[in-house]
Amino acid sequence: MIRIQKTISMLALLSIGFSPLYANSSSKTFSQPFIEAAHLATPAVVAIKAELSKDARQDMSQSPEGIPDDFWEQFFGAPFKEKRQRGPQYSYGSGFIISSDGYIVTNNHIVDKSKKITVVFDNAQEYTAQLIGTDPNTDVALVKIEASNLPVLTFADTTKLQVGEWVLAIGNPLGLTATVTSGVISALGRSELDITRVEEFIQTDAAINLGNSGGPLINLDGNVVGMNTAIVSNGSGGYMGICFAIPSNIIQHVTTQLKATGKVIRGYLGIAPQPVTPEIARALGLGTAKGALIAEVVPAGPAAEAGLLSGDVVLSLNGQPIDNAGSLRSTIALLAPGTHVDLVVRRGSDTLTISATVAEFPDNEQDMQHVGNTLGVEVQALTPDLARQVGTDATSGVMISAVDPSSPAYQVGLRQGHVIVSVNRKEVSKPDDFYKAIKETPEGQPILLQVKVGLRTRYVTIVL
Repeated sequence: MIRIQKTISMLALLSIGFSPLYANSSSKTFSQPFIEAAHLATPAVVAIKAELSKDARQDMSQSPEGIPDDFWEQFFGAPFKEKRQRGPQYSYGSGFIISSDGYIVTNNHIVDKSKKITVVFDNAQEYTAQLIGTDPNTDVALVKIEASNLPVLTFADTTKLQVGEWVLAIGNPLGLTATVTSGVISALGRSELDITRVEEFIQTDAAINLGNSGGPLINLDGNVVGMNTAIVSNGSGGYMGICFAIPSNIIQHVTTQLKATGKVIRGYLGIAPQPVTPEIARALGLGTAKGALIAEVVPAGPAAEAGLLSGDVVLSLNGQPIDNAGSLRSTIALLAPGTHVDLVVRRGSDTLTISATVAEFPDNEQDMQHVGNTLGVEVQALTPDLARQVGTDATSGVMISAVDPSSPAYQVGLRQGHVIVSVNRKEVSKPDDFYKAIKETPEGQPILLQVKVGLRTRYVTIVL
């Protein structure tokens, strides 16, 4: 107790020479960049309210985001479950204006499958927005309102972003519009999170909560470095200091295409990369656990034609280091079809440079994944070698590479190694043909598959 008192006395003596005016001035000097950035950016940040279409409505037995009802009852009153069971359902989030004529960026998961999108400004002024386009693979969406002379935010170059840099998150958490929180860049290039198909997330400790999704993460110049998208919440739904934002360079790439065509065209090499773990690095004789291990090469794809093999480790692409599998996926996805790339790969004890030409991704990855998950099969191109391996005389079609045991396909007897020759009496010669034919089949109509098993051919039907 005495020591504490002496310490307090000493601090009191030291403070005699510092006036309250000086301390206040110092505090304002430190805060001024934050104040100016928030003042500059906040007018261009909006709240998004999306009314879900009937087929997108959540199971009424589950609360939004899978969070317990008692959490929501703190804000919306009890019993929240009963309120969810009445009237339309909404998805809430944030967005920010990128052009003075009304283009607004937000998250795809906020507006996906919505029947009406409302944009609300901080002054409570509301606009009905048109959905221009979405990209589920990056979780980016572009909407537009009919307005002019709007305040806008400018994108920063995220390649110049540094860990430790101060940032502000602005958004609409829990309906509290124009909320500003601060933090630092905790890490860059986060991937393998299974949040989106294309991942190069910025990690920050700026407080982000439910409703912040789609809002901007800005630097102290007031420019956008990312879009707040996800948090680690340990099931509580609240802030825990680990939050993720989509880098502005990816947002720019996606929104430019969405604005021009309403869709995104991606680069494609035809490989399945996986992380290089320390154990894999030791097994392959690599010095460090960096790079992307090619687990599979799609037959007849650009990578196969270039000579890439399963087991190769990609170390760099066009001189850009590849740190992990997510980095490789994102880099390829952002390249325009027709782009020539030089990949430095490790094959055994050799380091090789292999040139390839990026193709256009056969179809939207998310759409293909959805089709595969719905039907329960994955297919690959049929090659003469594969035909010999499965003992079939089929010369065209696609071969089933995997079947979900709980799927409709498995129930009708489809198995790995079977060859699908046609869908609804139309021949399929590549995976694109197959996925497209399945996707275009009207809901409730039987899908007629002509299947080759060894030397026998049979028809099967599946109703989704």
